[in-house]
Amino acid sequence: MVRVFVLYSEAPPEGQYAKHVELSRREVPQATIRHGRIFGSPTGEPEYAYYFEYEFSDREAFKSANEGLMEAAADAQEIGVPFKVFFAEVS
Repeated sequence: MVRVFVLYSEAPPEGQYAKHVELSRREVPQATIRHGRIFGSPTGEPEYAYYFEYEFSDREAFKSANEGLMEAAADAQEIGVPFKVFFAEVS
């Protein structure tokens, strides 16, 4: 299983973000999508405010989604909230 997770420094604007989520679902149908507000951290105030995740069944599904992921990334940049992206292979 492969996960792509995105951590936003602040919560994105709701309306614009809802459109981004729909674009992501449409352009990356290979993935299960999850997202939500980060509400805490064991060390105090969390460094990030919002979480977004794509989950793929395997690396082939992840690779096949490259074009859609790039389109979703470009759309995320339009939101204007700084974010970081990470890839993880989950066993």
